[in-house]
Amino acid sequence: MQLSLRFVPALLWLVPAFCVSATSLPDTGKLHQDPAWHTLLHYQPQGFGGVEGQADDPNFFFSEQGKHSPEAELQATLEAILAPGGGNEHARCRFPARDTWLRKKLDLPDTPVSCPEYEKWTATLNTETVTLVFAASYLNSPSSMFGHTFLRLDPPQEDEETNLLLANTISYAADAAAHDSEILFAYKGIFGGYPGITTIQPYYEKIRLYSDIEHRDLWEYQLNLTPSEVDLLLAHAWEIRDHNFDYYFFDENCAYRLLALIDVARPGTDLLDEVSTHAIPSDTIRWVMDKDLVSDIYYRPSAATEVSWAIERLPDDHQTLAAAMANGFVKPGDEEVQNLSPEDRAQVLDATYDYVRYQSEAEGWPREIAAPLSHALLKQRSKIENAPPPPEPPKPEVRDDQGHDTFRVSLSGGRLGEQNFSELTIRPAYHDILDPPEGYRPGAQLQFLRLDTRLYAENDELQLEQIVGVEIRSLSPRNQFFSPLSWQVGFGGRRTDTATGRRVLTPYLEGGAGGSWRMTDNAQAFAMATADLEIDDDLKRGYDAAPGADVGLLFQHARASMLTGVKTRAWIVSSQHRQDQAYIEANWHLGRNASLFSRFEREHHFDRYRSEWQLGLHAYF
Repeated sequence: MQLSLRFVPALLWLVPAFCVSATSLPDTGKLHQDPAWHTLLHYQPQGFGGVEGQADDPNFFFSEQGKHSPEAELQATLEAILAPGGGNEHARCRFPARDTWLRKKLDLPDTPVSCPEYEKWTATLNTETVTLVFAASYLNSPSSMFGHTFLRLDPPQEDEETNLLLANTISYAADAAAHDSEILFAYKGIFGGYPGITTIQPYYEKIRLYSDIEHRDLWEYQLNLTPSEVDLLLAHAWEIRDHNFDYYFFDENCAYRLLALIDVARPGTDLLDEVSTHAIPSDTIRWVMDKDLVSDIYYRPSAATEVSWAIERLPDDHQTLAAAMANGFVKPGDEEVQNLSPEDRAQVLDATYDYVRYQSEAEGWPREIAAPLSHALLKQRSKIENAPPPPEPPKPEVRDDQGHDTFRVSLSGGRLGEQNFSELTIRPAYHDILDPPEGYRPGAQLQFLRLDTRLYAENDELQLEQIVGVEIRSLSPRNQFFSPLSWQVGFGGRRTDTATGRRVLTPYLEGGAGGSWRMTDNAQAFAMATADLEIDDDLKRGYDAAPGADVGLLFQHARASMLTGVKTRAWIVSSQHRQDQAYIEANWHLGRNASLFSRFEREHHFDRYRSEWQLGLHAYF
């Protein structure tokens, strides 16, 4: 049979593509086993020697077997990038980091390709250096309890301050529905119910969110990436920006994805190898520091920190005067303000103005109140000549990444009533209110998945004493300027006494709210109304509930911490009785990664008195 000549051009056009796929692919040998290739594809080891790509979007892979086969994906990627053509949908434009890496490893034809969208994107970002930014923890939001990290893409430094504020940022977060409650967000975030998305935003928007609204200090860690490493990081950010990676609150979170970007930019850093069960942002900063990836560190205090510093610098009587002006009891031009020395008057007016501006921005003070008052304060301030401007808040002596490590193991011995016991406690994360306080928020506590096991000496009985699912406490002192709510919440399982004298492991949910007041620089008193719920078949009606109160004193210092107080609970469902406790706990800090601890408790419960004491060692890893 003769072939019509009109089909010859079409057949000739097919020859190059056929040759690429069948005969022209270079020998890749064991290149698919290269750790850098696994990093580019986000492969992680699985059981029995296999791997799995963490991308949950099939369009991230060229091969149908690509999610589990690095070799098949390597071959399919080579075919795609060597295929003729160009434009935004070509493989070299969709996956420029893979293309760059493969061309360094293999002798591939350097055929020019035009990628208009990618070229416009990189030109818009105009990146010379990259800075890893850490936003301090924020207990009032489940997504921010451990802090948050993102990358700032710094342009050439011609006008440093202006350029940095206008610089773009890369961040990774859960794509949560706007109407989801905080509880639903926490649940879905833990179990992977949200897709993770990579977003690009101006830095000034991040500052407004974290610093001005959420009162979070920012730490900026400038990375020492070379220009080619910066280009590779941006290329991979382009690759993953539209692809779904399921978000997990503990491990595959904001910090985890940024570590992957840095690993791609500088192969061999292996930051992801540091991640085990969880990737806490402050821990990831430590790993980046340990890998010598940081050239400079900068501190950017939040608006709340600046206002608090300006107020705390004032003597007590000047603080009272500033509060009176802010609340309208004293006018900025009144005699008691004018009688101050020019320097003191300038400090009081500056602090009051900063406070009013902060309340207007963060707390929504009405404009009709804040605007006239701000104008009056500025008018009086402008009349003072040669008064120095307010100083910047000092940089904390200890950064968040220099605090204690978050994984804690504790060994202790003690006595409960007439029984001696030994106890082993494992806590994966994060911080106890009595742990070394440096690098953490004062008065804040956040613990996840703490497990307490006891061995009683008399009968060699091993018991699960307590398991803490979540335990959060926020003791924020109140004063004449700020009135934050102190609160606590927790759930898990704990040993509790029954009317028959048995100690049973009971699921519980507890919470409380109240106030805290500063006593000295290191001590504060607190009082909270509390509520407890226990559920167990050993209880008379299967559950019990108790309103109560917790009043105490907290002392936090670099060398030692102490918590003491009294609790009372009135159980009102299964067995109407009162449970009263007096307690004192103390930790002696042996540096930032070890503490000696002791605890004593005296309890009156079911008309019985009982004492418990404990002495042991905390080690942080």
